[in-house]
Amino acid sequence: MYLYSLTLQQATGILCAINGSFSGGKYQEIVVARGKVLDLLRPDENGKLQSLLSVEIFGAIRSLAQFRLTGAQKDYIVVGSDSGRIVILEYNKEKNTFDKIHQETFGKSGCRRIVPGQYLAIDPKGRAVMIGACEKQKLVYVLNRDTAARLTISSPLEAHKSHTIVYSICGVDCGFDNPIFAAIELDYSEADQDPTGQAASEAQKHLTFYELDLGLNHVSRKWSEQVDNGANLLVTVPGWGMDRAVC
Repeated sequence: MYLYSLTLQQATGILCAINGSFSGGKYQEIVVARGKVLDLLRPDENGKLQSLLSVEIFGAIRSLAQFRLTGAQKDYIVVGSDSGRIVILEYNKEKNTFDKIHQETFGKSGCRRIVPGQYLAIDPKGRAVMIGACEKQKLVYVLNRDTAARLTISSPLEAHKSHTIVYSICGVDCGFDNPIFAAIELDYSEADQDPTGQAASEAQKHLTFYELDLGLNHVSRKWSEQVDNGANLLVTVPGWGMDRAVC
């Protein structure tokens, strides 16, 4: 027997939101996560948001991202949750449902600090996705299509760094060169060994760039530079290249 918990009143607070053309065509929609509910909204001709679909996922949604394969007509949804899995959804307009295209397990369930799911970043050309944890672990998946034009996802490529707290990640717009992801990180290895607290007070955040080599199928840490300790968010600026990630 399986028991499911359903509340009489759904949560109204929005934890994260993405926009895109999930039904295809000229329409633009918004997908919002309200705790454990995933909503698909579309603005009407009067500018009011109309709910197209509301789905209970029976879990905690931690992050959302959207991507589109080159030449495709619609966007896919990537969901990071407390399930220890990365899930890719496609909106089925005919059935008015979210179809699960891929579900890949990479860790234990629960909101754990070293299990990815808290952060999601997409290559602007839709070739790869990075999913990161609050600490240490980051995984990169290569996105492609098979001979039948169906979406495929690779095995995970590790971009881990021990004793590191992650504050934000994003994909960098570098055209059709190898995908690059940026992350705001703080290394606490010295602070762990210093009982006086001096090293912790002097710990410095860094902006680190990771490159996915599509030919070698490998992720490498390209370079890192210091940023202000108040930096906490990265935003992709289209067309500005990897020296213009904003934090």
